[in-house]
Amino acid sequence: MSKDYLTVSEVAKSLNVTEYTIRKYLRKGELRGTKIAGWRIKPADLVTFIRSRTNVKRVREK
Repeated sequence: MSKDYLTVSEVAKSLNVTEYTIRKYLRKGELRGTKIAGWRIKPADLVTFIRSRTNVKRVREK
């Protein structure tokens, strides 16, 4: 079973950035998250965030 939400710490470790950086993205609205006993991020929202920062255009699947 996959996790419904990721913590700031988990996201920071997976992206190799600081927790401060992740919280900054959340505050600025660049990364979607929900405050439930601290910030929580859906895995799908993390994927969307990563894809929005890529410099390679994706080919749409039919």
